[in-house]
Amino acid sequence: MRLDRIVLSACVAMTMAACVPVSKTGNGSTEGSKITRQSKAEQKQEGARIHTELAQQYMANGDLEDALVKINKALQFDPTYVPAHTVAAVIYERINDMPNAELHYRKAATLAPDKGDTNNNLGWFLCNREDKPAEAQPYFMKAVADPFYQTPSLAWTNAGICQAKAQNMASAEADFRKAIEIDQQNGGALYQLANVLYLQNDAFRARAFIQRFDALGQPTAASLKLGHDIEARLGNKDAALTYSRRLQSQFPDSEQARALDATARQ
Repeated sequence: MRLDRIVLSACVAMTMAACVPVSKTGNGSTEGSKITRQSKAEQKQEGARIHTELAQQYMANGDLEDALVKINKALQFDPTYVPAHTVAAVIYERINDMPNAELHYRKAATLAPDKGDTNNNLGWFLCNREDKPAEAQPYFMKAVADPFYQTPSLAWTNAGICQAKAQNMASAEADFRKAIEIDQQNGGALYQLANVLYLQNDAFRARAFIQRFDALGQPTAASLKLGHDIEARLGNKDAALTYSRRLQSQFPDSEQARALDATARQ
């Protein structure tokens, strides 16, 4: 936010009933005091924004120590600046300080309770904590309820992953389908839905979604391994071999490639 200069115009007696100048001692008009307070608030937020951006730059360069110094400075300028709490949470998560990471994710969600990104971030953090996945779902639902949230498909995908972790496969499938309805190019949701269907012994429908994922042209070791497993379960040896060869060629050092090697040697 740019800090605007406050320009006071001269009063024109013939067109104004009264003219009260801004008092430097705080005894002037209420409007003048309000403008001064707003200016200070903007100045604090600008300081918070600048130091948050610096923290992000340090974090991008792998300098987490200086990133933490800058983000703490940002929060000194404005402890209500939501982006600063989000960046602080990410930094603490990267240095494996999970209590402080959670504190800042929760603070961001508290300060912006109706925003999709803050709720999705907190939900995803909780989903990845062993003792907290059950707490995550309400935050994902708050995220997708935000009509201005730009990536609701991501929140539905995250919700599905969390449901799958809890072995709620029907709910996971429903969430992934909602994600794909919003964004048909959502590779994460396509892969995850294929995996959930495969785990439920529905290899035929799983094949359709892994093929849609593959058509995006961004294969992963996990997706190629899943494609192999699906085709093998369906008895399509040639298709399974094609996935296997692609896996060995594109990701030879992956855990999935080693797993197929071990199976082949048995």
